[in-house]
Amino acid sequence: MVEGVRCMDPTIKLILLLIFFRIACASTIEKKFEHCERVVKDWALSSLHQGINNDKHTLQDLLFFLHVPRTGGRSYYHCFLKKLYPSSQECPRSYDKLRFDPSKTKCRLLATHDDYSMMEKLPKERTSVVTIVRNPVDRVLSSYEFSVEVAARFLVHPDLASATKMSKRVRAKTNGVSTLDIWPWKYLVPWMRGDLFTRRDARRQKGSSEAKSDSPYDMEDMLMPLKEFVDDPIVQDIVHNGATFQIAGLTNNSYLAEAHEIRHCVQEHKSLGQHVLHVAKKRLDAMLYVGLTAEHKESAMMFANVVGAQVISQLKDANFSVDTLADNQSGNISSSHLDSELESNVDQNNSTLDEKATVQDESEAKRENMTVAELIEVYEGCISSLLKTQSRRRFASLKRISPANFSKEARRSISDEVLQQIRTLNHLDMELFEYAQEIFTMRHVRLMGNIDMKARPH
Repeated sequence: MVEGVRCMDPTIKLILLLIFFRIACASTIEKKFEHCERVVKDWALSSLHQGINNDKHTLQDLLFFLHVPRTGGRSYYHCFLKKLYPSSQECPRSYDKLRFDPSKTKCRLLATHDDYSMMEKLPKERTSVVTIVRNPVDRVLSSYEFSVEVAARFLVHPDLASATKMSKRVRAKTNGVSTLDIWPWKYLVPWMRGDLFTRRDARRQKGSSEAKSDSPYDMEDMLMPLKEFVDDPIVQDIVHNGATFQIAGLTNNSYLAEAHEIRHCVQEHKSLGQHVLHVAKKRLDAMLYVGLTAEHKESAMMFANVVGAQVISQLKDANFSVDTLADNQSGNISSSHLDSELESNVDQNNSTLDEKATVQDESEAKRENMTVAELIEVYEGCISSLLKTQSRRRFASLKRISPANFSKEARRSISDEVLQQIRTLNHLDMELFEYAQEIFTMRHVRLMGNIDMKARPH
């Protein structure tokens, strides 16, 4: 037998070796898939069997605002929630405060970028969850733009080393938290910052500062092209299908030990994503409120009527003076305060506080008997100031990589190929977004019917 193999034609021998190799590879791949399938299915089954508050229409003792990045959640936090909840009722290390500290057991508001695995630390039966969902394409584009915007603030420094040293020194001196500390920006911004410095250094070596493209999404001499961003493994792990993984509790920021393995199983075996999607849909179903970024006016109105009205009722029942509802700034230092201090060290001409307009508007919320209509009025004034401040900060940041300037009009220059690539890489989020739209439409119709009934004369 051995002698026969030795005498075998070399070509036939090579073919047989290739066949054996392919069989061995197929067997290994099949075993990996079977392992992944078992891990993902076991997690999904366990997640679906966990207790979920069945009374999804009633606000419970604790409100958990699960903030999906780049969905407009900052405006809800500053212009709705901080108008409603006294600072004494906000959970320590809540919004922009790194990780939740469960030591304060009687807190009533938790607003964070943490994913749904946070529920492992909360009393599920006494917790209501709210979130906002955005069109996945718009969310990816916004993530790219924001990463560039924040990273560009450091370009005033002569080099990356001095920029990194300065940011560490300022952060060490304060009690606040920078954007660089918060998921997912603690991964995306330093990466983008390093890329911006590398490209600037290359331009200086070539003695050229002119962009070779009219589109800010394809100025490779100035900044990382959008296509390169979309295809990078960092973005594929953190941004793509980010809403689905966050609502499922499987981000790289998860409290679940098995989250990393499950997420990568789903990324490697596309069909297994349906199990994760099913869990995410069930959790959306059980939430007190699901808003849509694009439906801004309707979403804000629903939030005020569904969440705001119940918070006001709870506070009154608990004998809290509505006069103090807005007196809640002193105990919380937001990330933007530290970001602004970083900027003031970087550029003395640009030390605008992100929340300055919000703080100035706090007095507007001091009403003895706040109604839903008054809450909406306060929200509209607050968000107008907040957006103006954010717009000024963006302009100040992007002028450092001029002529790159992001806008709705500039987005039209993005190729169909890149947009389709984003849709493909976010197939789970695309389906989850459609499901969120269905939930929103159904609940909005029901709310409007209830409002009409209350408005009718008896």
